[in-house]
Amino acid sequence: MSPTLSALFILLVMVAAYVAAQLIKLSTELSIFVAAVAGALAGGHWLPVRQIAEGAITYLDICLIFLTATLFMNLVREAGGVAFAVRSILKRFHHQKVVLFLLLVILLLIPGALTGAGSVTVLITGSLVAIVLKYMGLPETKVAAIIFLIAGLSAAAPPVSLWAMMTAAGINMPYVGFFLPLLIPCLLASLAVIFILGWKAKPVDLEKALKEIPEPPGKMNWWRIALPFLVFLLLILAGRLFPFSFPVLGLPLIFALAALTAFLASPVKLNIWKVSIETTQQLLPLIGTLTCVGILVQIMTLTGVRGLIAVSVVTLPVAMVIASLFITLPVSEAVLMWGAAPVLGVPLVLLFNTRGFNPVIALAGMSLIWPLGDALPPTAIIGRLTMNVVGVKEPYSKFLKQCLIPGLIIVALGMLMIIFSKQLGFLAVF
Repeated sequence: MSPTLSALFILLVMVAAYVAAQLIKLSTELSIFVAAVAGALAGGHWLPVRQIAEGAITYLDICLIFLTATLFMNLVREAGGVAFAVRSILKRFHHQKVVLFLLLVILLLIPGALTGAGSVTVLITGSLVAIVLKYMGLPETKVAAIIFLIAGLSAAAPPVSLWAMMTAAGINMPYVGFFLPLLIPCLLASLAVIFILGWKAKPVDLEKALKEIPEPPGKMNWWRIALPFLVFLLLILAGRLFPFSFPVLGLPLIFALAALTAFLASPVKLNIWKVSIETTQQLLPLIGTLTCVGILVQIMTLTGVRGLIAVSVVTLPVAMVIASLFITLPVSEAVLMWGAAPVLGVPLVLLFNTRGFNPVIALAGMSLIWPLGDALPPTAIIGRLTMNVVGVKEPYSKFLKQCLIPGLIIVALGMLMIIFSKQLGFLAVF
């Protein structure tokens, strides 16, 4: 059997194993692991313990970023910072819809942008923002769509964009120059989402909304909230402005120092051990997915499947590839979740790079489209989580219907970034 046919056979075995695991109701993480083991067995490698171990720690640095960043955001929430921010904004701007929408978008973008996980946005600020939107007369399905779409964009926003980081790591490309190419479209798309879905919103019922939003500690103020973020920003800027004199701290340590600042600045005594345990439990599915994806990619490399996919994608007409991205990217995310980035994103960026596209801008455009798959079966983890947090009782299909038009706008924006990536290369400067 030729190497190409052998790799194709192994790929089919891995797909069949994944489908079978899903049919017997295994989790996505275990399904990915079963597919990896099945591929190794089909390739005649039996149980390659060394490859499994190496794959399991492939994304260890990203897991550390998630843990420390989410701990930071959870400490801010437990200290009452999130509730204080939402209540203060609501009291000050409840009669100014445009300003209120803008500030709510910023509140929704920050958690996911700092942690790289849309689920963190849904859990930390999504529930409180949902209260405000519901008391503006918006239907629950529209509220859920707003929270989900902006949560997905927050996960794609800088400084931590999981899809961009994992794809860049797969092709040994430095994660540099993504700040503006991710920030500008994520912010614009988020504003488009909330104004399109919320244009019929009425002035918020302030009294009822404030009753449902938790009362923060009396000593909480804007300085206590801003100080941890200021520490984070200063440490990031110091590393960029003084690269030869300031020590390389790394994002996990920077987030840990910001979390320590949030702990010390809290007006109430926080049980950091309890918050740490809750953070770990909250992120366990994400860390499990990244671990199993690392194993899958390692086995695909070992058996030649990854090379087969890369060669197949690179040899396709670039126009055909771009035209199909609105389907392939969300569907790959729905099936493999974050694993879609190293499996599909790597060959796509290699293809775009060889055809003269700017790889940073093209990857940023792809990162806008990937999160939409988190609302599609079979996983739909973020979509269903959002439905539960908002309290939507209507069928899931109605939620998807509300996501359709703004979702298409996000797809169009991402594809335009890819097509005109060379012209937009000036954005990749920071």
